[in-house]
Amino acid sequence: MRLFFSTFLLFLNIFLFENNAYSLSDYRIKEICQKNPKRSTCIKNLNFKKLELLKGNKIEIPVIPFKK
Repeated sequence: MRLFFSTFLLFLNIFLFENNAYSLSDYRIKEICQKNPKRSTCIKNLNFKKLELLKGNKIEIPVIPFKK
């Protein structure tokens, strides 16, 4: 029981307190903005958010609905 509790705390620590954030690649940004009518504005906005995220600032992330 003690071993289970210690491993549970270890996994909890890894998943909840990890401070890593991964930004989008340039290819993925172009792929997302491909269907947008204002493509250049979309790319500029996502690149700006990517740089802010890499600096460590908080950003607002839009939710894109998934279509089947």
